[in-house]
Amino acid sequence: MTIIESKKVDITTHHEECYNFLVNMNNYQLLLPKDNISEWNSTDLMCSFKIQKMYKLELVYSAGHPFSKIHIKSGASSPFGFDLYAHLEEREHHTSAQLICEADINPFLKLMVEKPLNNLFNYMAERLSKVHEK
Repeated sequence: MTIIESKKVDITTHHEECYNFLVNMNNYQLLLPKDNISEWNSTDLMCSFKIQKMYKLELVYSAGHPFSKIHIKSGASSPFGFDLYAHLEEREHHTSAQLICEADINPFLKLMVEKPLNNLFNYMAERLSKVHEK
């Protein structure tokens, strides 16, 4: 099992607002790098897209623990199985957020995807903080 953690980011909105944003899979288009994403498709419960015109990822909302944790699973069209967790922590005047991915990938594939996925999740975390700037 490969674990990839984004950096923790501070978001200037209430943790409840962040949670409600992240449980709607339509919103993930705002978190992804536009230049590297194509073939975007989404509903409230899932989204799919191609990264760098190479491989397709499908994210499916699985479960949530209100206002603190969201669980997203890989969909059938993803090249490997993974679980993505968004952890939200209420602070005095902001929310702390971090994305953690647990991926079931073989050692060869790990060499190819670990760094790009780490960059992607760091980008998504940064975008989450920017989308909610006030």
